[in-house]
Amino acid sequence: MSDASNARAWVAQNVQPFLPATRITCIIVGNEVLSGGDTAAMQSLLPAMQAVHQALVDLGLDSQVSVSTSQSVNVLASSYPPSSGVFREELAQYMEPLLDFHARVGSPFLINAYPFFAYKASPATVSLPYVLFEPNPGVHDPGTNLTYDNMLYAQIDAVYAAMEAMGHTDVEVRISETGWPSGGDADEVGATVQNAAAYNRNLMKRVAAGQGTPRRPDVPLDVLVFALFNENMKPGQESERNYGLFYPNGTSVYDLGLDDGTSSGTSPTTSGVYSSCKPMISFPVGVVVLLAAFFL
Repeated sequence: MSDASNARAWVAQNVQPFLPATRITCIIVGNEVLSGGDTAAMQSLLPAMQAVHQALVDLGLDSQVSVSTSQSVNVLASSYPPSSGVFREELAQYMEPLLDFHARVGSPFLINAYPFFAYKASPATVSLPYVLFEPNPGVHDPGTNLTYDNMLYAQIDAVYAAMEAMGHTDVEVRISETGWPSGGDADEVGATVQNAAAYNRNLMKRVAAGQGTPRRPDVPLDVLVFALFNENMKPGQESERNYGLFYPNGTSVYDLGLDDGTSSGTSPTTSGVYSSCKPMISFPVGVVVLLAAFFL
């Protein structure tokens, strides 16, 4: 994709023919590239993003479709408290021009954030209500005098702090992946149906309410829940196959209570979850734009 002709041919084949019938809003070039060990991929990342963006410009699609790449929270050297957020020093050579690109074209900085991993690693010290958006005393950040009542918001604001440390207050952070597994291996503490339902239900309610984080209260959360379906053939620990809201046959893994009372066992087409790029999920008190689970 670093080659301009390849990028244009790809966009012309895989994006242009499907607009506007399909609502395509973002092309994610690479997933967690900067937290991997592939130096060649790291060096190619920004040129590929630039080439894909230029292809969109040339085809007159850049006002509809943005270009970004998703990062792991592991790109942060420090995230606690959130005000101490800073990117890993060895990634500065990639991160600084990447942020400049986001600011120039107006595309979001995407982060994959999973509070589940923090709880699984240290259930004795990490509060379960804190990671599930349940009532809790909160965590105070002495650097900003802000209080956080959930870990996801703290992770987002740590990224904002890291970007500000690089001179950028002009790039929005969005969540490209977050979720909670409904099942796991014996050593995967917290991977239960009850916790998965609580995490996603509470998160969706906050998104529906238009909440922002303590550091950016006026910027509503933009979240993609991972995943729409359980990936029953995915390798790895049991949790990797159990992030979905639905089983592969289309029945619900658990009832999120997001619509007019449909119960588990209903299909995605009747439960209020629709398979468009940004489907609408109905609430008794509002509507949240959320959920897509497939990346190119």
